[in-house]
Amino acid sequence: MRRARPGAHPRGTAERALTSVEAGADFDDFDDIDDMDEESAEDTGARDREAAVEVSKLWHITLSVSGRAAPLKEVRRALEQLAHDHPFLLTSRYAHDHAEIRYWEEARDLHDAAAVALRLWGEHRLSAQLPPWEIVGLEVIDRETYHQRIAEGYGPPPAAPVGVHPY
Repeated sequence: MRRARPGAHPRGTAERALTSVEAGADFDDFDDIDDMDEESAEDTGARDREAAVEVSKLWHITLSVSGRAAPLKEVRRALEQLAHDHPFLLTSRYAHDHAEIRYWEEARDLHDAAAVALRLWGEHRLSAQLPPWEIVGLEVIDRETYHQRIAEGYGPPPAAPVGVHPY
């Protein structure tokens, strides 16, 4: 019994035909490697490796959470534990029913930085004994935008010194 797709010819028969795929639009951008001298081939290899390595950058994260009122002492203790567990935490401001957390995140792009930020509260909820609040706001901006906002005077309100502080 022969196993094959319906209509397929057995291997090794002359009736099998090969098909080709046209080269992409940027095909002419690549030089024939045989025509390159050894030094330019090394340069091309280095460029290819650099392009393959995704460069990460710093993103400024502002995460806002809110929910049912909790005792201020417990909120403060939980945010201090979060700052201990997540060492890049810059500052936290809190009240009995909401908090704002600011920190720097290193990520390849905005999507990765936002994904990590959106997981922060839930992943540390048990270990830091955070209140069962929901994320109600997220801002992710690159380092250049952050510094531009600060220089122009319309960035985020000046944060209290690094740490956990009441509003």
